[in-house]
Amino acid sequence: MVAILSSWPWENLGNLKYLLYGPLIAEVLYSRIYVDTPKFDWCEHILILCALRGAVYTLWCSYNNMHFLTRKYRIVQQTVDFKQIDSEWNWDNFIILHALMAFMACYTSPLFATLPLWNSKGYLFALLLHIAIVEPLYYWVHRHLHTDYFFTKYHSVHHSSLVQQPQTGGHATPLEHIIMGLIMGIPIVGTCLIGFGSLRMIYAYVLMFDFLRCLGHSYTEVVPSLIVTTLPFLKYLLYTPTYHNLHHREMNTNFCLFMPLFDALGDTVNKKSWELHKKISSVTGYNLKGRLHQSWCVPRYGFQYFLPFAKNGINYHIEDAILSADRLGVKVISLAALNKNESLNGGGTLLVEKHPNLRVRVTHGNTLTAAVILNEIPKEVNEVFLTGATSKLGRAIALCLCRRRVRVLMMTQSAGRFHSIQMEVSEELRDFLVQVTKFQAAQNCKTWIVGKWITPGQQRWAPPGTHFNQFVVPSILEFRGDCTYGKLAAMKLPEDIQGLGTCEYTMPRGVVHACHAGGVVHLLEGYTHHEVGSIDVEMIDVVWNAALKHGFKPV
Repeated sequence: MVAILSSWPWENLGNLKYLLYGPLIAEVLYSRIYVDTPKFDWCEHILILCALRGAVYTLWCSYNNMHFLTRKYRIVQQTVDFKQIDSEWNWDNFIILHALMAFMACYTSPLFATLPLWNSKGYLFALLLHIAIVEPLYYWVHRHLHTDYFFTKYHSVHHSSLVQQPQTGGHATPLEHIIMGLIMGIPIVGTCLIGFGSLRMIYAYVLMFDFLRCLGHSYTEVVPSLIVTTLPFLKYLLYTPTYHNLHHREMNTNFCLFMPLFDALGDTVNKKSWELHKKISSVTGYNLKGRLHQSWCVPRYGFQYFLPFAKNGINYHIEDAILSADRLGVKVISLAALNKNESLNGGGTLLVEKHPNLRVRVTHGNTLTAAVILNEIPKEVNEVFLTGATSKLGRAIALCLCRRRVRVLMMTQSAGRFHSIQMEVSEELRDFLVQVTKFQAAQNCKTWIVGKWITPGQQRWAPPGTHFNQFVVPSILEFRGDCTYGKLAAMKLPEDIQGLGTCEYTMPRGVVHACHAGGVVHLLEGYTHHEVGSIDVEMIDVVWNAALKHGFKPV
């Protein structure tokens, strides 16, 4: 039998749960529209406070995920995976619960009938009540939640998350959050009872409470060791992310709310707390041992890649990412999307030539992209129309298809570049490569491979029933209702992969762009070469078979 208050009564409502805010919103609208002189409206302030509380957790989570800022100070090397994301999806249930609790309290007690905007003494009394009552009470309750009965029925949900993040602080049972709400209310009610309550004090206390909860559940250390070393008494007044993380790893220690003083008094301080904190907060590098794959991002907007004057700036950031990876001991760095653009850096060639002694292997991953595109083309196809035909991907696709004796209509205005590619195949196969300069040439071809963006007007030349394969960024507009459109080349990751918690671009879960999968295969196969510049056509089948061997699957 399910224990009472161990599950949320609205857990089956999905996003409709936000309708529970309806009575508060209705009260605000009614007072604004129909009341000539609106009285002090608690509903409005409760709604504002709920929005601000959600923002605190969201902003903390965003900070945790800023790899370029936090990678040196991660407490755990695991990442938040989709299983945890799903389990914590309704982390904000407690905000709705506390809103309803506040609504009942404010409209049933004359204590909250009206409050001044500001009372400076209220902050001091709220702090004193927090230290004297809230901290020891929470410590006592928390220890009891770790007894067999309460832990199994209620508290184990909170400890089910492998990687603590701010949302983990909200991932708990209704009973725990009812208790938390009542405990939070003690300084607020107490300060109002003695006549020093104010609206700003309530806002400040609740938001600071949430801020410190997020701090403790962060998987990134934010408190410098120098502060604790210089002012050692602080280790009793404020916990750190490392301190609280140890509670989730060794659950019979570090029970405090925010102040380790009460763990010290209860003899439950984890002996490794401050040594580990110093080690993590003083770190100068980032341990990547055991990572299958590390994602790197160059912070640039897509349109900037097409601005000639932005070229040097973008290459500077790409180069900086490569050198950072090299210093950190990363084995393979995969250039993403437009970072490997031929006109930008020659598919990575310029960067590798500039730094010939790199230990990290740089890869554009396009060998596997070519393999995916080629394996998507049905064997019975005997003619294709190819745009972007002289790009590194277009060249490789054209050469492979002509070897399969498929006629390739190569759309290019450059006779010289076309002739250069044509000369790479034996004389008997050269007739399978045909230069075309107008889209009209493809009006009878039902297989288009788009490597250069085409307009809806240019798509009109395709006959009904055409399938558009594509390797162009951004994807072409799906303009033709009588044709079908392929997605960007991608592969499903191996089923045994761990720690995956993000999706790429428009890809579903567990699916990555083929070029990124190519970077992982480069690592798993232990290739020692840089995969930059032109695609080695002889490696296409080799890389494809290697990807299948390691558990990658075509989409």
